[in-house]
Amino acid sequence: MRLSKSTIDKISPPQLKNGKPTQAFYRDTILAGFGLRVSSGGKKSFIIEKRIKGKVKRITIGAYGAITPEQARAKATELIGSITLGNDPIADKKAKESKSVTLQGALDSYLISRKSLKPATIDNYKVCIDRYLADWKHKQLIDISKDMVETRHREIGQKTESKANNTMRVLRALYNHAMEKFEDANGDPVILINPVSRLSRNRAWYKDKRRTGHLKSHELKTWFQATKQLNSSISRNYLQFVLFTGLRKNEALSLRWSDIDFKSQTLTVTDTKNSDPHTLPLTNFLLALLNELKTSSNSEWVFPGPNPEFHLKEPRTAVDRVAEISNISFTLHDLRRTFITIADGLDLPAFALKRLANHRTTDITASYIISDVERLRIPMNRISDFIVSQINQKDET
Repeated sequence: MRLSKSTIDKISPPQLKNGKPTQAFYRDTILAGFGLRVSSGGKKSFIIEKRIKGKVKRITIGAYGAITPEQARAKATELIGSITLGNDPIADKKAKESKSVTLQGALDSYLISRKSLKPATIDNYKVCIDRYLADWKHKQLIDISKDMVETRHREIGQKTESKANNTMRVLRALYNHAMEKFEDANGDPVILINPVSRLSRNRAWYKDKRRTGHLKSHELKTWFQATKQLNSSISRNYLQFVLFTGLRKNEALSLRWSDIDFKSQTLTVTDTKNSDPHTLPLTNFLLALLNELKTSSNSEWVFPGPNPEFHLKEPRTAVDRVAEISNISFTLHDLRRTFITIADGLDLPAFALKRLANHRTTDITASYIISDVERLRIPMNRISDFIVSQINQKDET
């Protein structure tokens, strides 16, 4: 049929097939390759169908109603003429979109591609872009220059050097992703240069200062007594639990009761930073703490939040309160460093220390050793006994 308003208006949507949506196609008798697609939902869209580089491809021109048949025919004539000259409108459109990708678009694409990213990592990427590069979010990547990167890195660094480095590492990752992801009509990358490379060439990165904060032995008793003054038993037990296990904050927060084996006296973290399941033996202190929590629990989470359907979020208020009472400033990761520092001070074997902290080893021989959790029970008990001895130490008179 000749595709006109009167003929298109008479076309009825196709019926569902086996309960599923279907499509019907109507070809124009005047312009070869021009047609109309009608869905079972009633939507009508103009299309062209032409062979491009040996393959028949279908290109949508627009929806009937949004454009008229005359406008669609004119556009179809233009596209068919371009294809006849050897062009590929689909590839050209993709290339145009690739060249116009923005920083926000690159972030969205990166997060979709990297399916294994942990929630904390995703949050870090979003914070870096939203807080430090917010005015760049809608800029095209090709418009962000090396000079802009160098200047912004220096500006952020005047307030916080660590965030300056972190933000630019995120930006570098997004550019590396974009250089592989977005291509022109010939399949070549449209992003040719990663502007963050300027920082390496000019040695402009700030020197990373490794954090060493941890509780000193003589501070353990004061800190522990301060936790006992918290109104929330969940927060109190959580802080003590992190100290006595050395777990990362989110590893402890996300523990379920199904991860605790009271019979074998072990706990297992399945979602770890290095993706290796981490099993630790439970000491007497930890068993008592967990039994107390279990008795009053109505949640699947070991450390439930105010809504028991969700686990506790980072208890910043509790950390601040303990720091205020004890006059000891600390972070949750300081508690992990305290656990590892105590283990090292007890001269535990290096392999046991790595296993307790769930650090991967690069030692080829060690990779052949299958570490039984029972081999960690004595080292774990030694760490626990040391902490308890410091907590129970009598005050000097």
